[in-house]
Amino acid sequence: FFFLQERPRYLLALLLLLHGTDSFYVPGVAPINFHRNDPVEIKAVKLTSSRTQLPYEYYSLPFCQPNKITYKAENLGEVLRGDRIVNTPFQVSMNVEKKCEVLCNVPNKPVILTVEHSKLIAERIREDYYVHLIADNLPVATRLEFYSNREEEEKKKEKDVQFEHGYRLGFMDGNKFYLHNHLSFILYYHREDVEENQEPTYRVVRFEVIPQSIKLEDLKADEKSMCTLPEATGSAPQEIDPSKENQLLFTYSVHWEESDIKWASRWDTYLTMSDVQIHWFSIINSVVVVFFLSGILSMIIIRTLRKDIANYNKEDDIEDTMEESGWKLVHGDVFRPPQYPMILSSLLGSGIQLFCMILIVIFVAMLGMLSPSSRGALMTTACFLFMFMGVFGGFFAGRLYRTLKGHRWKKGAFCTATLYPGVVFGICFVLNCFIWGKHSSGAVPFPTMVALLCMWFGISLPLVYLGYYFGFRKQPYDNPVRTNQIPRQIPEQRWYMNKFVGILMAGILPFGAMFIELFFIFSAIWENQFYYLFGFLFLVFIILVVSCSQISIVMVYFQLCAEDYRWWWRTFLVSGGSAFYVLIYAIFYFVNKLDIVEFIPSLLYFGYTALMVLSFWLLTGTIGFYAAYMFVRKIYAAVKID
Repeated sequence: FFFLQERPRYLLALLLLLHGTDSFYVPGVAPINFHRNDPVEIKAVKLTSSRTQLPYEYYSLPFCQPNKITYKAENLGEVLRGDRIVNTPFQVSMNVEKKCEVLCNVPNKPVILTVEHSKLIAERIREDYYVHLIADNLPVATRLEFYSNREEEEKKKEKDVQFEHGYRLGFMDGNKFYLHNHLSFILYYHREDVEENQEPTYRVVRFEVIPQSIKLEDLKADEKSMCTLPEATGSAPQEIDPSKENQLLFTYSVHWEESDIKWASRWDTYLTMSDVQIHWFSIINSVVVVFFLSGILSMIIIRTLRKDIANYNKEDDIEDTMEESGWKLVHGDVFRPPQYPMILSSLLGSGIQLFCMILIVIFVAMLGMLSPSSRGALMTTACFLFMFMGVFGGFFAGRLYRTLKGHRWKKGAFCTATLYPGVVFGICFVLNCFIWGKHSSGAVPFPTMVALLCMWFGISLPLVYLGYYFGFRKQPYDNPVRTNQIPRQIPEQRWYMNKFVGILMAGILPFGAMFIELFFIFSAIWENQFYYLFGFLFLVFIILVVSCSQISIVMVYFQLCAEDYRWWWRTFLVSGGSAFYVLIYAIFYFVNKLDIVEFIPSLLYFGYTALMVLSFWLLTGTIGFYAAYMFVRKIYAAVKID
């Protein structure tokens, strides 16, 4: 945290406040106390690869199996993430060392892999798969030590340590495949304070693994399932030849170490995996830039408006000397309902639904209630919140539809409840069919899909109807000027008033404020990293709302000054301009950061990216639309119109 020491204290205080949110724990995620010799269960979560984006179940490969396989009951988020948590035959006891033990039941009899299994393992090694295990709900990590680019003297002393999630299934050397068949578990415990005559209790605070590939001949196993590891220098790795049967032993060893880390901060190791310095710097940078630009924009707009309003309201203007110009000229048409008012109000309703959901999720996560230790909680919360926020989406959509002179409220409510969720469900269903075809655990099971449909039609749809009914019955928004019966002609517009140019101009500022955060979010989604800096995400979300609102107001002001009163749809489209940049960034990320070459992983990436871009466009478009609508109502209420 060298970067922090250089900065003023108030800045440090702010960062600590934001950073301190990740070690707070919710009641319900209680620590488990172990006595010596108590069993510590090792469970498997899944196999993942950032090259294929297809998670697989642990037992999709021919690993050693326990006598009875039991799967953990999972929440919605875990199922959607592709987690399939299952027991394993590893026998680990608290604070009991194991030098080397054969995993499969039959002592000193090697496991024979068929040609099919050998091919499958070789393919998974080629695709760079990682295995994810958990002990006491703590994921396994592989320690990576390397020298950073420091001075030569320091190099000798200090190594940088980073942790990688899970462990590699194996490695390639030329065209040969080698499997990691020996796992050295290193578990760290924290001794809890107990009274003198009580048995000491321990808590698991870190779970590391050193995977090794050791040839069958070098692993000497005896009748009691014990084995002896060869000297590090003299052992050959265990090759897997995909063209024939292979014989090997699966073995493991367990080593316990005492640690000063307390249970509450045991996740810190996993959460400080990437360089934090750039994160702090970029956030502060975007805060400063955005508020600086916002200040300038606000000043210009307010000064220009004051001048406009003062000119328009001068009593002594003689009608024939001064003709109306600028935005006052379109006062008779500015509130003319647009084309397709039902679709516009439906999209804005979904935007409100998304806005409420994202705001609550980020806020709750910032308080530490959705920490990575409660697996799948974030996704489960987001799904349920989106369903329940339908009542707000429906209310705003209904009121706007009434304001836009709409009459068919039932059809409007149905459109709001099904348009955006229907597109999302359709895309996900198509992608899911491809994942099913690959037999991946990332495929949403049929019962879960039925449950999601029941939630959509049983919770979301009725709530949207309820909100829409009350919104439609409520007094419509009060527009300060009357609309003329005959629409006025719109003068020819300059090239820079084109919609696409507007989208490009309006998207830069909001995207610039959040693109570093976007990098971390993309890493979390596509490269199996943990995302936990929700304090910063909340800050970035506020900056996004501010910048979208201000850009939208500036764009609508320019449009009205150019005597173009068709601002309803245009504001919605232009305010979502940053979604276009998110799409460009996603393509850049795909080309430069990810090593995806196959068709189905590419299809998954761009399918999910399309959903993200659509949702982001709805969110930013809605924020911009409501800011512009409030602005237009304010300025026309401030001028005197005969």
